[in-house]
Amino acid sequence: MFQPEIPHDRGPLNLTPDELLSTTRAVRRRLDVTRPVPREVLLDCTRLAQQAPSGRNRQRWDFVFVTDPDRRRALADLWRRGLTSPAAPQAHQGPSRHDFTAEAGWHAIADSLRHLVDILDQVPVLLVPCIRVGSRAELDDPATQAGTWGSVLPAVWSFMLAARSRGLGTVWTTPHLNYERQAATLLGLPYETTVQCALIPVAWTIGTEFKPARRVPVTEVVHWNHWQSAQ
Repeated sequence: MFQPEIPHDRGPLNLTPDELLSTTRAVRRRLDVTRPVPREVLLDCTRLAQQAPSGRNRQRWDFVFVTDPDRRRALADLWRRGLTSPAAPQAHQGPSRHDFTAEAGWHAIADSLRHLVDILDQVPVLLVPCIRVGSRAELDDPATQAGTWGSVLPAVWSFMLAARSRGLGTVWTTPHLNYERQAATLLGLPYETTVQCALIPVAWTIGTEFKPARRVPVTEVVHWNHWQSAQ
């Protein structure tokens, strides 16, 4: 059956570096599930991600792009299951700088999350970034673990920035990791030597204008020479 070509080249958004860094949002509600994302656009973003620093230049990360509708649906089901019925108790308590009152409150985040629950299987691309390990024992030691995550997170963030610069939206999510072994089976990943880091929906955004988010004053997060010095 003939499928008409859908134009995808909005062209670069021509954001300055500061605009790009300050407006790359976690996009849930404004993901356009009606427009396919061409493979070449994903490859362009990945080529930029390859330039991110990697521990000892080992370049041991991989991106798994899930575009097949059946696999997307199955992966989305694992994600929903991880969100509503996690395999282990989830710890969400602890310090937070987010203001959970008034318009900055949890209800706005919850609404966008509920929307993502509803549409996740329809998002044209689900990205599962992975890091290769000798064994999962690497995740037991904090120092080694920091090096492991530090060898993949810069690449993922570079991909998300590159996506934003092209009019694509992304959001870092992790609920499916509650059922990582099942996801590994679904995607054909060697579970013992390949660690999944996240599940990132990728789609064109509905509109391209995003604003900087509300954040606490920088003086509240910066410390000079000593922990107690931040004021």
